Amino acid sequence: MNAMTLLRLPFSRTAGWKELQQRRIPIPSLAWLVVLPMSLLPPLMLYYAGTHYGDDFATGFAERPWRFITTILFLAELLTFFVMGWLIHAVVNGQEELSIDYHDAYLLAAMAPLPLWSASLVLFVSSLLLNALAVLVALGISCGLIYHGLQGLCRRGDDDMVAQSATYTIMAAGVLAWGVLMAVVWAY
Repeated sequence: MNAMTLLRLPFSRTAGWKELQQRRIPIPSLAWLVVLPMSLLPPLMLYYAGTHYGDDFATGFAERPWRFITTILFLAELLTFFVMGWLIHAVVNGQEELSIDYHDAYLLAAMAPLPLWSASLVLFVSSLLLNALAVLVALGISCGLIYHGLQGLCRRGDDDMVAQSATYTIMAAGVLAWGVLMAVVWAY
């Protein structure tokens, strides 16, 4: 699979999804080779921003216990992958018109947060506004990955409204989990 195909995944139900599905990458390999290294990015970048920018980034940013916060964030991200894979499987198979197996649910759970993890690289820039904008764009791309991933990976009928409904439910749970993670970061 080439880079252009990967970049089209959030925008197309056909580009690359069947190829990814046919590769049958084992769930432990997804966890070790995709989720683990990529989920290290946000804690590392947050630690960098917290220890280098201080209060220039946001008021009270310098006094936080960044080692503790970033460790909790990393562990929560790993846990979220396993919970989201289960949730995707449960939500999709709860619909009569859609069906997904566990492997494909975890494949989607590994692919969906990639834009959010990558957006943490913007923390190299000490701008709260730019970082918030990057997160919003990444969230939109993640929504596209889930929607088009469901269309590409599920055995389904012709009704896209069911895929949209499942996407809304999954994204609501994902945004809730992400909000809890951010609350942990700002609470300490």
